[in-house]
Amino acid sequence: MSNENFAPFDPAEHLETEEAIAAFLDGVMEDGGDDPAYVAQALGVVARARNLSQLARDVGMSRQGLVKSLSGDGNPSFATVVKVAQALGLRVAFEPAKAASETAPREAVPAA
Repeated sequence: MSNENFAPFDPAEHLETEEAIAAFLDGVMEDGGDDPAYVAQALGVVARARNLSQLARDVGMSRQGLVKSLSGDGNPSFATVVKVAQALGLRVAFEPAKAASETAPREAVPAA
């Protein structure tokens, strides 16, 4: 039997581009977007992937306040979430939860 030691996986180490960050956050929203603590914690992972101290300055918070706000126990305001997204070069967007074809029956189009 092998006795190998592995370092814990840290997703922050793999979020090097805005595209990777956006894909990570899209996955978070797909998996647990209805849980604000889960989303806040994911934003904390992204913040750790970037310069946390600079991000806190850009958002107008202390480093400690930002870390606490973006922890699994934090409860950031929507304004904080938007500021963090903007400071990371991202934007918050909304889209329908279901495709239009799933939400309403299609109306018949009269023949011309």
